[in-house]
Order: sequence, then C-alpha cells, then structure tokens
Amino acid sequence: MTNKKLKILHDRLTVSGISVAVAESCTGGLLSCLLTSLPGSSAYFRLGVVTYSNSAKSKLLKIPEKMIEKEGAVSAYTAQKMSKAVRALASSGISAAITGIAGPSGGRPDKPVGTVFIAVSNAKRTICRRFLFRGARPSIRKQAAEKAIEMLTALLHSRKCARS
Repeated sequence: MTNKKLKILHDRLTVSGISVAVAESCTGGLLSCLLTSLPGSSAYFRLGVVTYSNSAKSKLLKIPEKMIEKEGAVSAYTAQKMSKAVRALASSGISAAITGIAGPSGGRPDKPVGTVFIAVSNAKRTICRRFLFRGARPSIRKQAAEKAIEMLTALLHSRKCARS
C-alpha cells in the first residue's frame, strides 16, 4: 500500500474529529498497526482488538457462539457484528472489522484461502464486502488491511458519519 492512502485517511480523521476502532481476526493487528503508524493518530484511534478465536469474538464482542457456528467465523454476518460491536465498545464514530482465511491451510471449496470479509460501520450504516485475495499469508493479510483502509476512507467520504 502506498503511504498516500493511509495519509489520506489519517488527514480525514484528524480534520473531521471522527474516531475509529477496529476488530481484527486474520490480520492479527496489522490494521491497528498501520492506523497508528503516523504521528498524531492518538487523536482518532480509540481501540483495536484481535479476536482471533471464536470464543474471543463471543466474549469480547458479544457475538453469540451459536451464530458464529451457524454463519461461520469467516462470514458477512460475523464481520458486520464485529464492526458494530467494536464501534459500540469504543464509542467511536467509525469502525472496521476483518475476518478471513489467510492460509496456507484452512480453506474449503466454498471459502478458499484468501477469502476475507471486511465490514465498516458508522451510526447510520454498515457496509460489508467479500474478497478473494491471492498470494501467501503475509500478502493476504496486507491486502486485507489495505482494503479496510480504503473502505474506511470511502465511508468517511460519504459524509454520513457522526462525530465521536
């Protein structure tokens, strides 16, 4: 990712006064690391949690374990619930969540390695997209974090964010 995309998000968050929180699974904190890599990020970054296991998703983000079992940890349902829950937990204006299969194992025919769901939300709406990233584990994690930054920027650009 170019530093340009991260800098655009940083500048928009700084100027707008909107705070951000993130919940990560397959990226293991990479998105939080990127968001806090620029000086001044403490003005907007509220919280980052790595809920790698299903039990962590359930305990920390209050996603019912039965629903995770039914819908799957790697699903639009789980990504959306993660995003909404971390936003509420941090009282932030916007949030992002990432859940997926970074590999090299764990894939299935219906959810191959590289399948990632990313959700972003604010008080008015939640947007979730499914991606199929290619490459080795480090590349999939990086692509997912970069796409989350793009989606957060687009959500901010939509001007439908409340200040918090």
